[in-house]
Amino acid sequence: MAWFYLIFAGLFEVSGVIGMNKVVQKRSIGAFAILFGSFACSFTLLALAMKTLPMGLSYAVWTGIGTVGGTLVGMIFYKESKNWKRILFISFILIAVVGLKLTQ
Repeated sequence: MAWFYLIFAGLFEVSGVIGMNKVVQKRSIGAFAILFGSFACSFTLLALAMKTLPMGLSYAVWTGIGTVGGTLVGMIFYKESKNWKRILFISFILIAVVGLKLTQ
């Protein structure tokens, strides 16, 4: 169950970053609701995951999911660079997260 919490914490972090981008583009109540609601869910789920998973592992996986997810959302929805080097290094983060799961 802890890994479920951790994965969803990372996904809510990505949602929070999307909300942050919306706030920067256009300040609205909806954008602020996405920003604060997503980060509240993310931190709550991260705290639940950390009850059974080690702190270092939890934080590394949480930030990895957030980094990869935020970058992919930027590439897909905000026309950010899809340079092959960027994709290569994002894949390294994914490999590291999977490796952490396998060593847990």
